[in-house]
Amino acid sequence: MLRHGLACALALSALIGLLGPSRSEAQPASAGAPGAELKVLRYAFPVAESGFDPAQISDLYSRVIAANIFEAPLTYDYLSRPARVKPQTAVALPEVADDFTRFTFRIRPGIYFADDPAFKGQRRELVAEDYVYSLKRHYDPKFKSPNLFQFENAKILGLSELRAKVLEDDTPFPYDTPASGARSLDRYTFEIRLAEPAPRFAYVMADGGVMGAVAREVVEAHAGREMEHPVGTGPYMLADWRRSSRIVLERNPGYREHFYDEQAPADDVRSQAIAAAFKGRRLPMIDRIEVAIVEEAQPRWLGFLNAEHDLLERLPAEFSSLAIPNNELAPHLARQGIVMDRAPMVDSMFSYFGMEHPLVGGYAPEKVALRRAISLAYNVHEELVVVRRSQAIPAQTIVPPLVSGYDAQLKTEMSDFSRPRAKALLDLYGYVDRNGDGWREQPDGSALVLEYASQSDQASRQLQELWQKNMSAVGLRIEFRTAQWPENLKASRAGKLMIWGVAWGAASPDGSYFLDLMYGPNKGQANHARFDLPAFNALYERQLRLPDGPEREALMDRAELLGVAYMPYKISGHRIATDLMHPGVEGYRRHPFMRDFWRYIDIDNAERREP
Repeated sequence: MLRHGLACALALSALIGLLGPSRSEAQPASAGAPGAELKVLRYAFPVAESGFDPAQISDLYSRVIAANIFEAPLTYDYLSRPARVKPQTAVALPEVADDFTRFTFRIRPGIYFADDPAFKGQRRELVAEDYVYSLKRHYDPKFKSPNLFQFENAKILGLSELRAKVLEDDTPFPYDTPASGARSLDRYTFEIRLAEPAPRFAYVMADGGVMGAVAREVVEAHAGREMEHPVGTGPYMLADWRRSSRIVLERNPGYREHFYDEQAPADDVRSQAIAAAFKGRRLPMIDRIEVAIVEEAQPRWLGFLNAEHDLLERLPAEFSSLAIPNNELAPHLARQGIVMDRAPMVDSMFSYFGMEHPLVGGYAPEKVALRRAISLAYNVHEELVVVRRSQAIPAQTIVPPLVSGYDAQLKTEMSDFSRPRAKALLDLYGYVDRNGDGWREQPDGSALVLEYASQSDQASRQLQELWQKNMSAVGLRIEFRTAQWPENLKASRAGKLMIWGVAWGAASPDGSYFLDLMYGPNKGQANHARFDLPAFNALYERQLRLPDGPEREALMDRAELLGVAYMPYKISGHRIATDLMHPGVEGYRRHPFMRDFWRYIDIDNAERREP
């Protein structure tokens, strides 16, 4: 025991030394100080953004930007594992009463929005009513919030009724009409009341990309341009935006005093070193963030190798054998001082079937059989090995590891590959080749052509080839509809796609966020497949009201298995992310749920310049 403790102490000391000379001994000069060299983080997104309004966005990369501009009342401790929620703009965690149906948040005085002409030259303090207003915006039909399901499923009192009235009367949303479920009690206190218990509701209030506070004056002054004019209380402001090309954020000069105080696990030596070295530093530490949109993997990889990007978030799988042979950092990269951070992404990759589409949708036995046959005909193992380069694990249900509802011992048909079983199902239900052209027709003799929506990047093209090969092998014709990500997202929300391959990432430790993908009332929001099965809906609603424990886990298991049986989603796997950093990037650790990590990392310009 004594030897182990001494070894850990020595390792901790060595790691602190690697983070920079004397970093733990004194508070460094504030970045952005007069005469100081600017600290700039440069990296790339693999997918284009759609905009930056929390009430209108759902894609990951837009929410990354939004979460660094807007602040939710709560957040996560950056280093704690398991993930731990803590206050952000709130003074403390919410007061919870009445069996998880009443949540009271108290906001810290002295927090201000970034300057904007809408404030007419006055400093605008964040107040409780800003969160009430921001919540109501998700209910305003004008914004078509893709995140509304999180609040409607929580059954906030009064707001769904306001929304229904607006839709019925075709009138503007009455923001000034009181709602019993969302109201400010005084300048800094607001209350949320629910019709039914929601033990995990606080997680929703820890996502700045959803519940970041917006100012009503800014929204009204820039009506119709909310997606391009984000103004929040967070550490960064949007400085430049060239759609689908370049996003630049700069330090918010009016950001409050906020100091690094993250809590690292006792058994994580690297995080312990970061916590010790950074403790007490004022946040954010970086002055400017420059994000390029580089959809193709090869130029993104080459940009990192050429030091055009400081951080490569999610090493493209096709370069894993070069960069991380045997999942260890390659010696030639280690010699350059490059550092690796490797962790589960807590996501699910899948191809969904449009359940309202006349060909692949529906709940009749022959439609279920078609989807299950397609699933059996698709070689998941080949995708994970060839396309994903073994940087993912096979999925058994839609729920990934590290969230509630995941069962590591469960084995289902979801990961099976069997062409004989696929052909037998198709034959049994009448999907046979009637005209001798080599392709199967529908049971009524009409054409059977699958249409798969995709993007134009290399990984998407590899997946297209894999789908083409596997479907052709069982006599199913498949065609591909290629478009930019934002275009496919828009069409998907409208229910216009037959099949689309995407991924869904965790926003919290709550596994029901993945069950949201199959809950009927979430159609057009989380539920892009538009699956709507009464038996599933009933299980979903029951587990949602229960506290974590065996009873809830059993209900989630049953719900997940219905997803396997009806196959609205073909889940292929759960990814493992490898992030790479050049020398000079300090303090980075991948968090399973939070997106606004920029404030917690630093750039050492001197170390970056070293050959």
